[in-house]
Amino acid sequence: MGISDFAVDPRSGFCAETKTFHSLRPTVQLPPENVLLSADAYTYSVRAPSPGDDSPVIINSTTGQRLSYSEFVRRSKTLAAYLQSIVGLNKGDAAYILSTNLIQVPVLYFALLSLGVVVSPANPINTKAEVARQTQLCRPVIAFTISSAVHKIPKLRYGTIVIDSFEFELMMTSPRREMVDVKVSQSDLAGIMYSSGTTGNVKGVMVTHRNLIAMTGSYMQRKANWPVVLLQIVPYFHVYGFHYVFKCMAKNETVVIMEKYDLEKTIDAVEKYKVTDLAVAPPVVVAMSKKAVTEGRDLSSLETVASGGAPLGKELIEAFTAKFPGTVISQGYGMTEVIGRISEALDREECSRWGSSGKFPGIWEAKIVDQETGASLPPLKRGELWVKGPSIMKGYVNDPKATSETLTPDGWLRTGDLCYIDEDGFLFIVDRLKELIKYKGYQVAPAELEHLLQSHPQIVDAAVIPYPDDEAGQVPMAFIVRRPESKLDEAQVMDFIAEQVAPYKKIRRVSFVTSIPKNASGKILRKELKKISLPESFPKL
Repeated sequence: MGISDFAVDPRSGFCAETKTFHSLRPTVQLPPENVLLSADAYTYSVRAPSPGDDSPVIINSTTGQRLSYSEFVRRSKTLAAYLQSIVGLNKGDAAYILSTNLIQVPVLYFALLSLGVVVSPANPINTKAEVARQTQLCRPVIAFTISSAVHKIPKLRYGTIVIDSFEFELMMTSPRREMVDVKVSQSDLAGIMYSSGTTGNVKGVMVTHRNLIAMTGSYMQRKANWPVVLLQIVPYFHVYGFHYVFKCMAKNETVVIMEKYDLEKTIDAVEKYKVTDLAVAPPVVVAMSKKAVTEGRDLSSLETVASGGAPLGKELIEAFTAKFPGTVISQGYGMTEVIGRISEALDREECSRWGSSGKFPGIWEAKIVDQETGASLPPLKRGELWVKGPSIMKGYVNDPKATSETLTPDGWLRTGDLCYIDEDGFLFIVDRLKELIKYKGYQVAPAELEHLLQSHPQIVDAAVIPYPDDEAGQVPMAFIVRRPESKLDEAQVMDFIAEQVAPYKKIRRVSFVTSIPKNASGKILRKELKKISLPESFPKL
């Protein structure tokens, strides 16, 4: 019996018989799974046509360097031929990539994928020890890195190629060599991404070509509104930036990249390149809302700010919207294990549902599962979000235990996030289940308190963690970054929250810091805060 035999609520997408939520957006048409097709080839094949299809596809905001579509394709194919014929890369080999956002990186991704080589991008600020751990997971035969990070790479079979070098430029532009066509199956491994590691050791997420094809295809149901000029601050090594490489190429969007985030340079780029869309992590939204650097600048071209990586609070969205009334915030929700997004707000009407992370695209089914009973729940009930769809990872590298804890035998992925879906099918993220504070049996979501704290005019940034307490078990502890010259004290912070929440949610401890540690996607690294704040008698909290 198929889903068509059961009734689905036309508002929420909930099927009472199966206890499953279904996307109400158009079903995404994907190629048959048995067709030989690589992610790069699929992206080229669905690329949206535009008048004079040779506009810039990538612009470096720092140097002004740009590549047109034809130049991108030519460089990628030339590089692929070089890597196959001269270096000797073969299908199934893995390549470790350690780089900032450079124009060369997407060219490299497409070249490697066309050869059936597994790409494994990582953060160039990683330490030698972190690089060693990641290379143990992906087992690369070659590395590509920027000159400043060469010393971190271990000895590999084919050595290390420096991306920001004249030699690499020649690899992309010299006369093309003969290339043997590589047969790539959609089930073949395309990449190994690294999970954020905020709750333990970093894990290698295995990404197939089918995963990337499905995620890219899910964007093609949107109508194109040319010209789209996207300023991409999120890094190419993070799943947010990684899957945008394929999405933006398929959608024929011009991407302006920044090698390193700087708020003033971001505003400069929006003005100079008439940016229409901004892809950012939440800290950028916070900074734009609170800092004066945007005043007097012409940001009239900016239509949408897409924020992902961590949820934004209603108060922060209100502050941003008041400051930039012509710009909408499109919140999305995703994770490395699904190679991109699970939900997003598509238009101004959906973006106006503040606090939500939008709706499910046409590749997803979802459940809200009660953590105690295992029962699937209806709309407006909180539980762990489970999802099923074609872009779910293959599993974790050499970690069957972690894989089985995340993926069910019948294909559902447990997200580990406490969520609910409302009666109109909008997804709301409450918090990470593992990060909930247990106060006298009550569950307190750190994200809720953080959003309230960030709404305070004298607070630049904030984070909340559980602090051990003999009587309560745990109490909420806030880390606060004050505005310069602010005299805000501990009691004022506590009172500010106490006026807005139930008694069990009150902030009970406060520490003032100069910055909040976060990963590349903007997620708070709570374990780093716990290291510096917790008494030695509670090392495992």
